Amino acid sequence: MEYPDTRSEDTPEHTEDEATVTSMIDTTALTPQSVGDDGSSTAPLDGRDVFTVEGLNVFYGDHHAVSEVDLTVKEREITAFIGPSGCGKSTVLRCFNRMNDLIDIARVDGTVRYHGVDLYDESVDPVAVRRRIGMVFQKPNPFPKSIYDNVAYGPRVGGQRGNLDDVVERSLRSAGLWDEVKDRLGESALGMSGGQQQRLCIARAIAVNPDVLLMDEPCSALDPIATGVIEELMKEIQSDYTIIIVTHNMQQAARVSDRTAFFTAEIDERSGQRRGKLVEFDETGTIFSNPGDERTEAYVTGRFG
Repeated sequence: MEYPDTRSEDTPEHTEDEATVTSMIDTTALTPQSVGDDGSSTAPLDGRDVFTVEGLNVFYGDHHAVSEVDLTVKEREITAFIGPSGCGKSTVLRCFNRMNDLIDIARVDGTVRYHGVDLYDESVDPVAVRRRIGMVFQKPNPFPKSIYDNVAYGPRVGGQRGNLDDVVERSLRSAGLWDEVKDRLGESALGMSGGQQQRLCIARAIAVNPDVLLMDEPCSALDPIATGVIEELMKEIQSDYTIIIVTHNMQQAARVSDRTAFFTAEIDERSGQRRGKLVEFDETGTIFSNPGDERTEAYVTGRFG
C-alpha cells in the first residue's frame, strides 16, 4: 500500500496542544537499566517495580495539594487512580512524567523513582522523561493535520527520518484503528469521531515507543460504545505497556485495572483548603470487595463521592 505524503510548506504552525506534545518528545532518552534504546522494556515480566513513590507532596504556591503519597506501580499492569473530584488523582499522575514542571507555581517534594532512577534528580532531563512516559489527556487533542501526520509527528520531532509508513501502521494497529482509517490516512484527523480521535491520540503516544502510558480520564468525553472500545484496547496493549489511568468511573477501574489506588480530599484545619490524600492502595479485587479502610468502602459502595 502507498501512503500519502501529506507534508507541505503551508502546514499550520504549532498549536498549544502540539507544543505540549512536543515537550514530551526528545532525542535525548532517559535510559534506566531495564529500558532498551528503542523505549521498550528489556526486563522480564516478573512484576518488576516501574515506579516507586515515597513521601510525595505537591504544592501549588502556598496550597498543599497532595500529602504524603507512597505507592508502587508494577510493570505491565494497569493501575487505576479513583476518588472524588479535587482529591489529587491527576496531580499525582502528572508527577510521573513531570508535567507539573510546566506549572510555574507547582513544587514537588518526595521521591518518584522510575526503574530505580530518581525522576526529580537535577541530572534528569524532564523532556527525556516524557519521551519514555507518554500521556493521553482527558479530551482528545488531535492536531489539525492528517491522520498520518498526527501519528508520524512524534517520530519526526524525535529525529527519525525517511519512510515512517511502518511506524504509522504499527501504531494505528496497536491502537485498534488501522482497519478504520487505512484508506483515508491523508484526511484531516479533525473529521474523526471522538472515540477515533482518542485512539488516534493513543497511537500518537505509542509511536515514539514509550515504556509507560499515563491516561487522565481518557473516556470521560466519550459515549459508552467508544468507552468500551478504549477499555478493550487498554487490555490488549497491556502486554506491551505499563498503564496508569485516572478515572471517575469506578466500574471502569474494576473492569480494566489490576491494582487500584483510592484517594480522598481532607480539609486542612489551618487553611481551610482541600488536600489530596492516598487512603488505600491494593489489588483491584480487594479494593472493591474487601477494602481495609472504611472510607474506601464508603466510596466504592456509593455512600459518598
